Amino acid sequence: MSTVTSPSLPAPSAPAAGQVAAPRAPSPRAARRTPTERRRTRRRAGVDLVLLAVAALFALPLVWLLLASIDAEADLRVGAPSPATTENFEAVWNEEITFRPMLNSLLLCGGATLLTVVCAALAAYPLSRYRSRLVRPYLLTVLFTTCLPVTAIMVPVYGLYVQVELIDSLLGTALFLAATQLPFAIWLMKNFMDGVPIALEEAAWTDGASWYQALVRIILPLMGPGLTVVTIYSFIMMWGNFFVPFMLLLTPDQLPASVTLFTFFGSRDSVVYGQLAAFSLLYSTPVILLYVLIARRLGGGFALGGAVKG
Repeated sequence: MSTVTSPSLPAPSAPAAGQVAAPRAPSPRAARRTPTERRRTRRRAGVDLVLLAVAALFALPLVWLLLASIDAEADLRVGAPSPATTENFEAVWNEEITFRPMLNSLLLCGGATLLTVVCAALAAYPLSRYRSRLVRPYLLTVLFTTCLPVTAIMVPVYGLYVQVELIDSLLGTALFLAATQLPFAIWLMKNFMDGVPIALEEAAWTDGASWYQALVRIILPLMGPGLTVVTIYSFIMMWGNFFVPFMLLLTPDQLPASVTLFTFFGSRDSVVYGQLAAFSLLYSTPVILLYVLIARRLGGGFALGGAVKG
């Protein structure tokens, strides 16, 4: 019985030298793209363009700030300086305009931030560790207090500070700044503290540690990223606060840099935009340095994997 053999197909030959290979046919997936997928792609491209436009609007003031700070004849227009100069920085680089107000701001905001973090940690601990029906209503009440505008309570606060003789005092102003930031700091601190397993704290109690030692030596080191977030947020909000120190501080030598920025506008017939831009860059430097120095802890996470077995 004879077998029928199929003719062998010739192997594809490589293109000769100098000969252009034929273009490949489009993939079946690209050819089968539905109208819905094409509309989705166009919609996504439109959203990307809108986001780029919004980013450009946010970046434009920053570009103006950088260019105006090195332009002796800067105005509200964005343009390259011709020539670039350091006259604006030299004009504001003195004790009256920059050094003393910046020191006042560091003392005021640094002390208020430290007080806020300590009080928030002590207040968040029982809210996180003890179960009660009143915890959630209390937290909602605390969070609601952050919605009250500071301008609505400054008149009675000013009268109170006059009565207790805390007006024109850095300590009194720091106390009020800490009080305004404390509600949201407690809310944040409690949520971060919930991520630390209570079994670690119970193990510390077994070894004879008190609740304060467990909080300081176990909980707070483990929630380092959360503690960093609360610290940065509180400091930034206080650093940019203008209205509170403007109302509670009267002596020019005690005014922080945020109020000095306002007097920089009002002390001249016409605003010198170059010097204003230079002072704004110096004013924002401490906040940037604070973020850069402790930003490494933000990405560390709680690193609690394997800490509790069972």
